[in-house]
Amino acid sequence: MTNKIVITTGDVNGIGTEITLKALRTLGCNNVVLVSNRKVLDFYGGADMACELVEIPYDAEISPGKITRESGEFSFRALEKACELRPKAIVTAPVAKDAMHLAGHHFNGQTEVLEHFLAHNGQKAEMLFVAGSFRVLLLTRHCPLKEVSISEKLIIDKVERLAESLKIPQPRFALCGLNPHAGEHGVLGREEVDIIIPAVEKLRALGVDITFPQPSDTLFLGAAESLKNDKKLPYDCYIAMYHDQGLIPMKLLAGEKAVNVTIGLDILRTSPSHGTAFDIAGKGIANSNSMIEAIKLVS
Repeated sequence: MTNKIVITTGDVNGIGTEITLKALRTLGCNNVVLVSNRKVLDFYGGADMACELVEIPYDAEISPGKITRESGEFSFRALEKACELRPKAIVTAPVAKDAMHLAGHHFNGQTEVLEHFLAHNGQKAEMLFVAGSFRVLLLTRHCPLKEVSISEKLIIDKVERLAESLKIPQPRFALCGLNPHAGEHGVLGREEVDIIIPAVEKLRALGVDITFPQPSDTLFLGAAESLKNDKKLPYDCYIAMYHDQGLIPMKLLAGEKAVNVTIGLDILRTSPSHGTAFDIAGKGIANSNSMIEAIKLVS
């Protein structure tokens, strides 16, 4: 295991290499190992970067904005190598899921790839978004909305993993409801009554400080008011039932400060909270602020 931070540069044809280079020009290369490719770094203006480099082969054409099997293979192999190095932490630039699928690697995202390579003894990776003291955990991640499935066990297991990972004494959790108005006592959906409230009661019996399911619009409005007025947030983490329920308020309220954090594994992983931005790839105009925050969080 190395005591350094390993950074992967993501999809060759996206903005990953550009934002990585920009971030390292701001923060420096001390204690950093890049898992990338010299040709790729040079293409995006990184010939002068003095970071330690672990090379992943890449012989194909670099085509900013294009989704290719070769770039998907490169992205996957870079993640695999980062895990093999067993570093202090891993920072990942964005990848394209469809490119990895073209290469035959059928994962729903980098979180799932990292779990595949790093998890042991029943460990599960969780997706936590962080911007200072504002935190949002996703109970379900990259799945179609119609396939979102919530169970008592899922809620209990993920909240317990969250509590263990945060290392905060007596953390306070706010739990979003699944349905509009948190189901309105069963009028707008039975999940809160039949599944979510029983899970909360069991968690409370275990000593977890967690709310009963709340309307998510009201919860995040309260967070917004606290952040706007520089007041302490009422909760240490907001727990969202599905992807957009948590990510919309996080990105609206935190913007470029938001960082995607993988918890639940032995190695902490961070990533910028945005994607490959193929529409601006290769133009030199990508904003590196979220990548900077991702590196700073584990430095």
